[in-house]
This record gives sequence, C-alpha cells and structure tokens, in this order.
Amino acid sequence: MADQEGAQPEPGVSGLVGRSIEEFVHQMRAFTDRARGLASGAVPSGLSLPTLPSPPGAMSAAQLRAVASAVKAQRQQMAAMRDQLEAFDQQLAVFERILEPIVEWSATWARLEEGVASLVRRDGSGGDQRSSGEA
Repeated sequence: MADQEGAQPEPGVSGLVGRSIEEFVHQMRAFTDRARGLASGAVPSGLSLPTLPSPPGAMSAAQLRAVASAVKAQRQQMAAMRDQLEAFDQQLAVFERILEPIVEWSATWARLEEGVASLVRRDGSGGDQRSSGEA
C-alpha cells in the first residue's frame, strides 16, 4: 500500500484514465440496473450495450490508415528515385563508353603534336639563321 501511495502518476494522464474508468463503471452500473429490471419483469424503453471509452493515447482507425498511406507513398517515392538513379547510371555508362575512344584519340593526337613540335624546334633553330641571312 505504501508503494502505491508513493508513486504519483502524471496529473493529466491519471485524470484522463480516472475519468475513463469512472465513465466505464457508470455505464456498467447502468447496464446492470437495466438487466436487473429485465429480470424482474420491467422492460426498459431502449436496451443498449455500454460504449467503452477509447483508451488514452490510442490511435483511431482513420489515423492508422493515414499513417499507412503515408508510409506507402514514401516507399513509392523511394522506388521512383531508385528508377531515376538507375536510368542516370545507364546514361553515365553510355557517356563513359563514348568518351573512351575520344580519350585515346586525344592521347594519340598529343603524342603526334609532341613529335611534330620536336621536329619544328630542331628545324626552327636552323630556320632562324636562314631567315636572318636572307634579310
């Protein structure tokens, strides 16, 4: 008993739970009173089952459907992103295949320019003497 008195639940939560329990107990009493009346022969005008209060913090079916549809939409977005990334990867692969021969051609052209430039430099040193002698 001392342990229960020492533990103080949060005031907002305990008030809501207490109120829900009180409503449930009240509805159960009303139901049993009607049932006793039926057993004694008195027929009440409308016999209805008690409605149970929703537990605090519980999500409604509509809220759960909304969460489920949001998760589904996010998964669909992820699938679309995967498809877009796959298409982009394929485009990059094609571009890479196109660039390979161009890179090889460029390297070959650079070697050719080097060879020609070295010939021009060798001939150019002698060519400068000729041009100065002709003037």
